[in-house]
Amino acid sequence: MRRPRIGWTAALAATLLTTGTLVAAAAPAAPKADPAEPQAGAVGPLANTAHLDFLLDQASPAPVEGHTTYRLAEEPALTFPWTYADARPGGTFERIGGGPLDPETGHYSQGAYNADDVSRAAVVYLRHWRQTGSEASREKAYELLRSLAYLQTSSGPNAGNVLLWIQADGTLNPSAEPVELPDPSDSGPSYWLARTIWAFGEGYAAFAGDDPEFAAFLRDRLHLAVDAVDRQVLDRYGEYAVADGLRVPAWLIVDGADATAEAVLGLSAYVTAAPSDVAAREALRKLAEGVAAMGGGDPAGWPYGAILPWAQSRSMWHAWGSQMPASLAAASSVLGRPDLVQPAVTDSARFVPVLLTAGGADNGWLPTPTERVQIAYGVDSRLQSLLAVGAAADRPAFDELAALTASWYFGANPAGEPMYDPATGVTFDGVNADGVINRNSGAESTIHGQLSMLALDANPSVRDRATALTTVAARDGLRLVEAEAATSTTGTVRAPESAWTGESLWSGSLLSLAAGQTATFDLGPSDGARRVEPVSWLPLAGSAVSVWTADGRALAELRHRVGDQGLTAVPGALLPQLLPRPVPSGASAVSVEVKRGTVDLDALLIRPEVSRLTLTGGDGARAELLHSAATTPRRVTVTGPGTVRVYDATGSLVGSRAVTEPTTVTLRPGGFAVVTTG
Repeated sequence: MRRPRIGWTAALAATLLTTGTLVAAAAPAAPKADPAEPQAGAVGPLANTAHLDFLLDQASPAPVEGHTTYRLAEEPALTFPWTYADARPGGTFERIGGGPLDPETGHYSQGAYNADDVSRAAVVYLRHWRQTGSEASREKAYELLRSLAYLQTSSGPNAGNVLLWIQADGTLNPSAEPVELPDPSDSGPSYWLARTIWAFGEGYAAFAGDDPEFAAFLRDRLHLAVDAVDRQVLDRYGEYAVADGLRVPAWLIVDGADATAEAVLGLSAYVTAAPSDVAAREALRKLAEGVAAMGGGDPAGWPYGAILPWAQSRSMWHAWGSQMPASLAAASSVLGRPDLVQPAVTDSARFVPVLLTAGGADNGWLPTPTERVQIAYGVDSRLQSLLAVGAAADRPAFDELAALTASWYFGANPAGEPMYDPATGVTFDGVNADGVINRNSGAESTIHGQLSMLALDANPSVRDRATALTTVAARDGLRLVEAEAATSTTGTVRAPESAWTGESLWSGSLLSLAAGQTATFDLGPSDGARRVEPVSWLPLAGSAVSVWTADGRALAELRHRVGDQGLTAVPGALLPQLLPRPVPSGASAVSVEVKRGTVDLDALLIRPEVSRLTLTGGDGARAELLHSAATTPRRVTVTGPGTVRVYDATGSLVGSRAVTEPTTVTLRPGGFAVVTTG
């Protein structure tokens, strides 16, 4: 389900790494589901809805004012997916709801089912039906869309908004515990409103030629949702706010490019099927422009060309829900707006290589990569975006990056084990950076695993490459050096008052350096130059100045300050600042001296000027990604046998040739190369 931003790190850890607060409901167990290693070069379809089918259940709600749906009198039973499925002995699963269970009422403190999962499960079945012709998936899509419409408030001041939670007996729960915002959950714009638009948009497109009466119902409910967005969000279209000195759009759903992107996906599908709907087209245009406005900046440093997900923070990127590039690709094609896809191209060509060589689709860089749990929602969001942007911008390079991204499901992850089983449709709930797998398989992971498999089945060459790459053989990319790990310092190490700043996360203790104080940090040996980004607290209109050196060479003089607070939670921001000169080859340390004021240093982000990722698999399958962070061309050595393709900083092909022995290629500034074998 949706991931709340405020306190989301604690919620995420509780959801992914423990099950102590989840109480089992009476439900059948799924068949044994122990993923086995897929064979290299898989030839059959990967999508399998069996586990998602297992999660589905029915409820027959009592009449409630403002909540009804299509043919409710004739078909009173509604279909919903259980929120979680906890692993049980023998490889089985048990379906459960969210929060503690009251044994007297049978109600969970949150609920058994939620609108986020209903909407996204509907998208799975819609796509599976359209891609495979499955009548069973058509029927499940129909039922889930009916259920989603029941959760939408159809009258009154909150008309168009959506209630998040419903109990197993059909009782709506407008105010969950712990509290969700907005509260009640239909009292304002929300992630679940955005995802409802996604499902209704794709639902209309699928049913328009199959069941015009039901499609008309979905169109009316989509209009109801868009009307809610118009009056609650798009009333600020064209206005900009400030976030610690950065200009950001004021017309995003819950200030989120991530949430807004999922509405854009649905509107893009709907407008494609109903091109004469002016109101929907206008809403699509405005929302897509808001998402596009969250891109930009210098991709040489943080956030490396990524489209940021939240207007209230300059210091946060997360993989989950990061379908911003995919949404811009879809909107660009539907609206005939090539400009909309440009931020998505930059995200794909500049940020994704940084992400992959650093470790993959982490749940959160805040701004340091400290939330390194990886889940299917994040991997799928990156995969969907690469495939969509590659198609919209005619960049085959992004298919290559998509295969590397999707290999996570098949073993190229911190656990070194498959996270998806095509025989059962089970996708595990996550893997920690230390390789510990959460072997539960709830709705969200199952849904996004299936969306990924459907995308791979639709792109067989990407699928075959991804399934063949099962092992991370080598990786040398962005890494973290904690400030408190200074090898020498005259400063003071202390804990921040709170790890969560309100808009970012300290990675650990901080090193406080007053004027005249110094510190030296060990970077380890390297035969290549490295880019360094100190991460420090930048106060509003701060006056502190620090000087950075390596081997006696001046690298930078940094001024530690940001602009106006604007809509962010606190004045000031925790941000990286790129040292304009790299640490030279052979230098193993970097030093800082504070010349004025006080600097609270969190960590250093270290990137090789040329980062590398090597994945391998059975039958000699191998892929190597090389990415340049240099400002001038770099000659790099690649090995064969195989084919090397070199791309520039926009993902355009520069050159391609067969490699039979070690040879050198030239990487352009910000560009990358991919070597494939097998």
